[in-house]
Amino acid sequence: MNTCAHDDTRHTDPLPLHRLQVPRPQVPPFAMGSFDSLGPDSRAGYPHRHTFYEIVYVTGGSGTHVIDLVRRPLRPPHLCVLLPGQVHHWERASDLSGVLMLFTEDFLLARPGDRHLLRALGERSWLHLPSGPPAEPDAPAEPGEDGAGIGALIRSMERECAAKADGYVSVLEAYLHILLVRALRLPAAREHGTATGRAVEVSRTFGLLLAESAGAEGSVGAYAARLGVSVGYLNEVVKQATGRTPGELVRAARLLEAKRLLAGSGLGVGQVARRVGFTDPAYFCRFFRRETGISPGAFRRAAAGAAVED
Repeated sequence: MNTCAHDDTRHTDPLPLHRLQVPRPQVPPFAMGSFDSLGPDSRAGYPHRHTFYEIVYVTGGSGTHVIDLVRRPLRPPHLCVLLPGQVHHWERASDLSGVLMLFTEDFLLARPGDRHLLRALGERSWLHLPSGPPAEPDAPAEPGEDGAGIGALIRSMERECAAKADGYVSVLEAYLHILLVRALRLPAAREHGTATGRAVEVSRTFGLLLAESAGAEGSVGAYAARLGVSVGYLNEVVKQATGRTPGELVRAARLLEAKRLLAGSGLGVGQVARRVGFTDPAYFCRFFRRETGISPGAFRRAAAGAAVED
């Protein structure tokens, strides 16, 4: 089953862009499978990004997964959440085994709060899972099984997805929610806050907007206007929730997208500057040097040699 496709010329993203293509009449926009069944794009060796979410559960194999320029050597079992827009590829991947789960924003319509959980997991990189049989005494053991029971939950989702019995979509939505909550409980994941309320929701939505736009809107005021709050209020709630100001987070988002484009595309420095919201390339170069200590050109040359290792 080929569920991914390269972007066509109508899209202007300079990096190869994969979209989720689920065979009709299957709905929802959701697919699961192994590295082999989902085709060669599931372990692509070139930098690219997706328009969809991808959850990667690796039970075996060797190599390195590079996500936003950070190299993560495989030491299965692993769990990883890739967010739309992140740039990744595989290096020297061999004998990969496990399960991949692919879905779009449309699959989250019934549980929009899961977007926040996905983003929280996406910020935590690879989660190394405890090895060994699942905690449930009657659960069957599988090669590469993890002791957290994540694999058992994913296999239940696979069976549900394959059977497509009445109501299977709502069951998959529920399973996904359980998977995200359980993953955030793992010792490898930083504790995810359970606070609720207007302030928390504004802070979380700001984070989602920032990730979706890669900071290209530039000013904190532009994001505050989109959220319908004052700049002062946005500063207060974001600083309280994250320990960083909205301005710091906007700069970090723009810098990350600039690094993605410099390392993974053939765009010139001026084109990269415009992509991340700078009308003046010289100002972008000063911004980049101030944040990284090197020029965009020097960063591109260094990135061509090697990625950063986690």
